[in-house]
Amino acid sequence: MSQNTFAALGVSAELRAALEARGIESPFQIQTRAIPPALAGTDLLAKAPTGSGKTLAFAIPLVERAPLDDARPSALVLVPTRELAVQVSEEIGSLAGARSLSVATVYGGVALRPQANRARDAHVIVATPGRLQDLIDRRLVTLDAVEILVLDEADRMLDMGFKPQVDRIVKRLPRERQTMFFSATLDGDVGELARSYTQSPAHIEAELQSHHAPGEVDHHFVPVTADTKVSTLVELLSSERGLALVFVRTKRGADRLARKLVQQGVKAVAMHGDLTQGQRQRALERFESGHVTTLIATDVAARGLDLDDVTHVINFDPPEDGKAYTHRVGRTGRAGRSGTGVTLVLPEQQADMSRVARLNGQHETFASTGMKTAAPRLVYSSRRRGSWGPTRPRRKI
Repeated sequence: MSQNTFAALGVSAELRAALEARGIESPFQIQTRAIPPALAGTDLLAKAPTGSGKTLAFAIPLVERAPLDDARPSALVLVPTRELAVQVSEEIGSLAGARSLSVATVYGGVALRPQANRARDAHVIVATPGRLQDLIDRRLVTLDAVEILVLDEADRMLDMGFKPQVDRIVKRLPRERQTMFFSATLDGDVGELARSYTQSPAHIEAELQSHHAPGEVDHHFVPVTADTKVSTLVELLSSERGLALVFVRTKRGADRLARKLVQQGVKAVAMHGDLTQGQRQRALERFESGHVTTLIATDVAARGLDLDDVTHVINFDPPEDGKAYTHRVGRTGRAGRSGTGVTLVLPEQQADMSRVARLNGQHETFASTGMKTAAPRLVYSSRRRGSWGPTRPRRKI
């Protein structure tokens, strides 16, 4: 039997029916590699980018293996952001009914007690570390019965400073458990953390191209000045397109740009960390439904967004490094669709942006614009065990 079916991977008939009801008939690469060892109860270290199909790669075995007895919660998924918590809960929830499992979502910005009551009685908790730690400290939730732990987008949890909370939460869990660790990278601190949380894990890796045809995302770098930057953006947004995700550096900048675009007739809304959870959810819903066609977001607010219909990602403020560029532009060209990534570059940003483009294989595209390019700077890096390597572009304040 071909491994390119869920039946061949060992997925039950009940879950296959739930998948088929959603139009999902064949597994992506990450699912093909992750599901068999996960169903066997093996710990996993999985290197997989957002958009590779990784949520189902852990959701399917989690739903298959979560105990149905009265000891609750029995499974825990930790994620870095509120938006990702909601999306992962919905993904697991779409399968959980096949086994009569209940799922609760835990994140900040909403009433604490009702959330705690739902979490206490649920089989599966999907949580951000900060709010879950708060519930634990208040003794509103216990994790003594957790048999399955998933850390999703672990690298971003570390980037956002959640390691202390994650460490404290993991110490509360039974030592005998299954741990599945998903991250875009397993190098450095992330790799050390992964190894400390798992026992004899299976190592798997999948690329975004597993269900994206090569070259589906077109990359563009556009020189601008301070005077032409907004008008250039308006021109880009006025062209034929679907949904556009525009990245800015600061929360204040997101609000300011949204106002300017609305004044220019662009249907735009901002999303950032200073908004309440309700405001952020409404902004996302308006964007997903197409009532507004431009979402302006900071990197933190956009982490975890998993939207298939974004046709354009525009870096109004350039990303600070190659990793951020990949994360941003990876929000388009999803689920087999084509996409476009555009970065607006001020004169003083050209050298740094050329390094970012080089690190992401877009050096020729950048050079073709005629903008200033710079060779990678080499510095001695003790974190790379005594090696020389390119620096990250300096953040401009």
